[in-house]
Amino acid sequence: MSTTENARPDHRRPDPQLIDDCVHCGFCLPTCPTYQLWGEEMDSPRGRIALMKLTEETGEISPPMVEHWDLCLGCMACVTACPSGVKYDLLLLDQRGEVERTHPRTPADRAFRKLIWATLPHPARLRALAPGMPLARKIAPFIARRSPRLGAMLALAPAHPTRRHLPSIVPARGEKRGTVALLQGCVQRVFFGDVNAATVRVLAAEGWEVHIPRAPRCCGSLQLHAGERDAAKKQAEETIAAFSDYDVVVSNAAGCGSGMKDYGHVLGTPLAEAFSAKVRDVHELLTEHPQRAERRPLARGATRVAYHPACHLHHAQGVHDAPRELLEQIPGVEVVLAADAEVCCGSAGVYNLLEPEPAGELGRRKAAALREVAPDVVAAANPGCAIQIEHHDGPPVVHPIQLLAESIAPSPSAPGLAS
Repeated sequence: MSTTENARPDHRRPDPQLIDDCVHCGFCLPTCPTYQLWGEEMDSPRGRIALMKLTEETGEISPPMVEHWDLCLGCMACVTACPSGVKYDLLLLDQRGEVERTHPRTPADRAFRKLIWATLPHPARLRALAPGMPLARKIAPFIARRSPRLGAMLALAPAHPTRRHLPSIVPARGEKRGTVALLQGCVQRVFFGDVNAATVRVLAAEGWEVHIPRAPRCCGSLQLHAGERDAAKKQAEETIAAFSDYDVVVSNAAGCGSGMKDYGHVLGTPLAEAFSAKVRDVHELLTEHPQRAERRPLARGATRVAYHPACHLHHAQGVHDAPRELLEQIPGVEVVLAADAEVCCGSAGVYNLLEPEPAGELGRRKAAALREVAPDVVAAANPGCAIQIEHHDGPPVVHPIQLLAESIAPSPSAPGLAS
């Protein structure tokens, strides 16, 4: 990871050397969702980097500049496409941090952002709000007339949260391969508890003893990707402390895994670098070791699965093939890709709350493309993607690990892991 000498780590500005790595070749343009929407140079990766360069030279951060950076989804498709290896992911993290540190947002903008950070990263608060989710979805269209952002927040509330209480330790089935710790996450543990339970089932079946600590409540990735650097750093430090005794930390949410793998850059310490090195996406971990558990046909029969590559898994973490390889291990499963499969669905952390109009257009495009391939189900490894695709009338969405768990003969001995 690169470090910057022109600011302290807690006030790191984009590294001029990383900015200069961009040769403005244009390979990023066709991969950028906002450039696809509007065709505006400043709403492309190289355009946004040019604005960073201008800020470096002049010290100015103007409202139009901030708007172009705000409109970036942070999907990192440009990182995959760039032939020069430009680290746009690190540039955007640092630029957004500087924006939140120095740019005066409007009172309404500040209030809405405070609402987001007062709810989403707090599992206990989300659990308290869960019973009101169906009502929130019903009143969302009326609220949206006055506040599109608040309306989007209510409309995207999950209809059927699935909280699951997991034991603190689940033993390996058969010969123990090793010990791993699972990050439960904030949104994941409250609204997608079945995904966590399925993850533990599969890991145990593959020989891993799984430890499931209650802390941290949140890894800070949502804040990190939105430029809330101080809050993200605090959560990163708490996460590192919570998992200090483990050699492998497993994530099953693309955004969380991406954020934790960037702790070294965010905190700038050897301890953080070492922590990032031991983070594994669950698909990544499973394909790094020989398969043990037998895969059987799904109880639902032959299944056509459209795999949706979550941006923070495919582009940010570079985990490209592992989820598809695992799905293809299941007898009777056919894996297909929709058109423009690697283009963002518009969720992008809290982007669909802060920028509901472009997020909605991208969501509608993604849902339509997925319907075109007529899948029985969509497999997506990020909670935000699942919410976004289903909200825009896409096919039903599950996590790839849920299908894998369904294919493995169940013999759970711990409470909360029954199929």
